[in-house]
Amino acid sequence: MASKLRTCFVCWNLSGFNCVNLSNGNGRIVRVSFPASCKMRHRTTLSSLQHKRQQIKPSTEVGLRQNKDEEEDSEVSSNNDDSVDNTNETKDSVDNTNETEEPLVININGAELAKQLSGKQREDLLGMIRNAEKNILLLNQARVRALEDLEKILAEKDALQGEINALEARLAETDARIKAAAQEKIRVELLEQQLEKLRNELAEKGGTEARYEELRDLQNGDLRDANPLSNKGIIHSLTEELNSLRTENASMKNDLESFKTHISVVKNDDERLVALEKERSSLESALKDLESKLCSQEDVSKLSILTVECKDLSGKVENLQSLLDKATKQADQAVIVLQQNQDLRRKVDELETSLEEANIHKLSSDQLQKYSELMKQKINVLEERLQKSDEELNSYIQLYQKSVKEFQDTLDTLKEQSKRKALEEPVEDMPWEFWSQLLLLIDGWGIEKKISVDDASLLREKVWRRDRRISETYMAYKKQSEPEAISAFLGLLSSETSQGLHVIHIAAEMAPVAKVGGLGDVVSGLGKALQKKGHLVEIVLPKYDCMEYDRVCNLRAPLYWEIFVHKGLNSARICFTCHNFEYQGTAAASELDSCGLVSQNLNKSDKMQDNSARDRVNSVKGGIVFSNIVTTVSPTYAQEVRTAEGGHGLHSTLSSHSRKFVGILNGIDTDAWNPATDAFLPVQYNATDLQGKVENKQALRRKLGLSSADIRRPLVACITRLVPQKGVHLIRHAIYLTFELGGQFVLLGSSPVPHIQKEFEGIANHFQNHDHVRLILKYDESLSHAIYAASDMFIIPSIFEPCGLTQMISMRYGAIPIVRKTGGLNDSVFDVDDDTIPSQFRNGFTFVNPDEQGLNGALVRALNLFKNNPERWKQLVQKDMNIDFSWETSSAEYEDLYLKSVARAKAAKRA
Repeated sequence: MASKLRTCFVCWNLSGFNCVNLSNGNGRIVRVSFPASCKMRHRTTLSSLQHKRQQIKPSTEVGLRQNKDEEEDSEVSSNNDDSVDNTNETKDSVDNTNETEEPLVININGAELAKQLSGKQREDLLGMIRNAEKNILLLNQARVRALEDLEKILAEKDALQGEINALEARLAETDARIKAAAQEKIRVELLEQQLEKLRNELAEKGGTEARYEELRDLQNGDLRDANPLSNKGIIHSLTEELNSLRTENASMKNDLESFKTHISVVKNDDERLVALEKERSSLESALKDLESKLCSQEDVSKLSILTVECKDLSGKVENLQSLLDKATKQADQAVIVLQQNQDLRRKVDELETSLEEANIHKLSSDQLQKYSELMKQKINVLEERLQKSDEELNSYIQLYQKSVKEFQDTLDTLKEQSKRKALEEPVEDMPWEFWSQLLLLIDGWGIEKKISVDDASLLREKVWRRDRRISETYMAYKKQSEPEAISAFLGLLSSETSQGLHVIHIAAEMAPVAKVGGLGDVVSGLGKALQKKGHLVEIVLPKYDCMEYDRVCNLRAPLYWEIFVHKGLNSARICFTCHNFEYQGTAAASELDSCGLVSQNLNKSDKMQDNSARDRVNSVKGGIVFSNIVTTVSPTYAQEVRTAEGGHGLHSTLSSHSRKFVGILNGIDTDAWNPATDAFLPVQYNATDLQGKVENKQALRRKLGLSSADIRRPLVACITRLVPQKGVHLIRHAIYLTFELGGQFVLLGSSPVPHIQKEFEGIANHFQNHDHVRLILKYDESLSHAIYAASDMFIIPSIFEPCGLTQMISMRYGAIPIVRKTGGLNDSVFDVDDDTIPSQFRNGFTFVNPDEQGLNGALVRALNLFKNNPERWKQLVQKDMNIDFSWETSSAEYEDLYLKSVARAKAAKRA
């Protein structure tokens, strides 16, 4: 064995090892490395270290590849030593590796090697070689870990630098706001001086009786139709208002003093930022020192210390960020104070104008009383006429609604007839070879007894008639498996011979019997759509105490697989639709026993056992496992829930049942949500006549007490449950941003989360009497219709949204949606500025990241288009109102799933 020893071991540039050159008897030199010390150090050349410093993100694979290249180079060098003189070169290299330890060099020729190495020595030699290989592996792993730590440190350094740059920019912005506030303070002082002067003039006018008598003489005569207030009363009211304004000025002085105090705090923050910058510089120098010492293994332990220092610095940066945010809020308060000052100046101007008018115009109290009585009479006459007009208008509306319904029914009938006629027409554009191949396929299924003789005969008859449906089915399932294709073909026969499906929906709610959210609308809308297609539809609901029983007849409930399937109900198919995978209905496994089930049989990993707790069962998982079809409410959400983040623990279950899982976008009930017939609206309107939308906007402003001075001021609305899923932090940001950009904002909704409800109650109180912002923290069905009709834009910044109905309803009413690209929002709203999407599908404004910056971009673009290009905005509104979001398309997809599932069941039963 000693004569055939050819093992070649490479030193990998390590110091602390002694090398032995052994001859194998054939003139080859075998180089073996023995561990001479328990300490292992890296030997890294200066050029390689500089190369690593240039890489911001060093790759572990690169390091391993370099080590492999060094090993191959050393092996080639060792195998090419054909003379004994190379032994001296090797000895010199060994002497250079460690000056403190005496290297051991043994030259043994091939003849002596077999004599001197006994079996035990050979085993010891191989053991030392294995130990050396293990040491090399450990050293390489330590080297990789050091590179990874360096990568993290460099990444943290870049992140800290970015945060510091952002803080510096925000600090500069704060300084600019402080300067603006100082200038505004000067304007306030000047305004106060003007108020004092005005008060002095009013005092002089009030104290001079002779001038008042002269003024009264001048006002007798031609001013009978003027202001009914007396001059003395006006002066008194103006004096009181000026006193109140003076009090407000005093309070504003106090606010300015407090703002000066906040400014000093901001300056202190600036000094802290300078100190933090110095600490950052010291950290950079420490990092450079660390890189220079990285070649030594002893310094690797210092990486953890540096990581702790980086964490401390990150904490300091966060503290500084919070201080800067506080300063920014204070600056925002200063801006509000300045705006209040501007409002105060406007009021002073109005007071001066009214004072001048009061000095010119006056009416006697008798004339005012006569005028008031006359106006009351006119108002009574107008109210009587208006009441009669309303009665006539309601009768016309009822007739119109009836005619619209009849027209819609007739139109639906014509559409259905046209659709059937198109399906019954033969296909003439397919060559005879196509039909011949289809006949051969059907004959083959019949011969192999995969389909019955009668079914084969019926399918052949369709081929001879060149039926369009059979050709489309063949093309659709041409590349699918044979059982799926057979089920599809048999589905054609079952759809002709059957009178329709018997569909039973088992749901938690249904509008209007028992409704909490969008699920109730979906159950009702889909049920109506399937009924129109000729199917028998029944709804199974929990028997709630609050249910409107007067709307329900024939109350009758569904442990299908465990109980009813054994009683002969084995031909039905089950479709499970999950609207939100965040809510999974987990419970203790023992609770299944109370339902008449055996918990031991169902509490298994492949059945109902929760994926994160073995002693609990998961109702949603059970629905996925035991259903023939699993759907969710949009195609995008169907993809999102297959990830660990979106599936909330069920992504693995969905992946294992992916063949039966599909996403179908929800629709809306276009009869209930129709601006042309909506009885909740003051004025009905449609896409061709948008004047009614303008009138609804004015009516909502009057109802909520918003300013109507500028009819072109955009109105942004939001109707939602205030829960984290809906992006409440972005909704809050949108309220303030809309006001700052010159728009109005209306929010309708409440929160089941106490701290969120309390937060928005504070915002609502802050804007209680504001001209442009109103928050209604409850749900009001009639008010929701009015808001949809009045708003110009509708904001939906959801963190995740399985489908969403509000964006469809808002477009139906001509409110352009501003949404985050997620779930059903991504499937129904497409950005108007996205050139990758055909122009006919662009219908709103979208953003990707769920942060304030993403929302800012979309909202600013929407407001700019509304203000700067009214004609394009009108075209966008009309296009959105004409989009078909009815249940027609979605119900057809559900119907197709039902029919295919039933056909597969029948085919399996025949087989």
